Amino acid sequence: MRVAKRPRVGERKRIVLTGGPGAGKTAVLELARKHFRGRLDILHEAASIVFVGGFPRRPEPYARAAAQRAIHHVQVELERIAMETPTDKAILCDRGTIDGLAYWPFEPSLFFTDVWSSLEKEIARYDAVIHLRTPAKGAGYHKNGVRTEAPEDAEAIDARLLDVWKTHPKRFVIESSASFMDKAHRAMTLIGEIL
Repeated sequence: MRVAKRPRVGERKRIVLTGGPGAGKTAVLELARKHFRGRLDILHEAASIVFVGGFPRRPEPYARAAAQRAIHHVQVELERIAMETPTDKAILCDRGTIDGLAYWPFEPSLFFTDVWSSLEKEIARYDAVIHLRTPAKGAGYHKNGVRTEAPEDAEAIDARLLDVWKTHPKRFVIESSASFMDKAHRAMTLIGEIL
């Protein structure tokens, strides 16, 4: 039996696109996929993979914690696949490994204990973080099949995400605007500058 060698982890640039529910991440990711073709790999959102795959979505704190641990592990492995792929393309992640803290039901220190990491290690994974702000209630937010939060909850999650990523040295925050295309243009410009 032939044993494969483990690939060396590359030095690919990792960028996180984060923000609360309804902030426009999916649309910006699709624009980036088309505009930066050949220069960028897009990683799908781990939470969507987990929940669409059938992981229980229950309200009890222990179940919410289990979901966030599962999402974290899926995110880490998605990034590992990308890092071990021999290419020099940058990686644009639909959320990062610590986004789960915005949904975590217990003290943040328990999250890091459970995933065998620390805030500092997780922050250091990424070269840059782009945070798209969730629109205010009545200013563009809507639910979909995976996004189940009420507008008030979406705004609260967005605020928690701002706090989660506040120590990243290259965090960029893009506020909502009357025109989503203005917001998307600012995000695309930032991605281009980071690349």
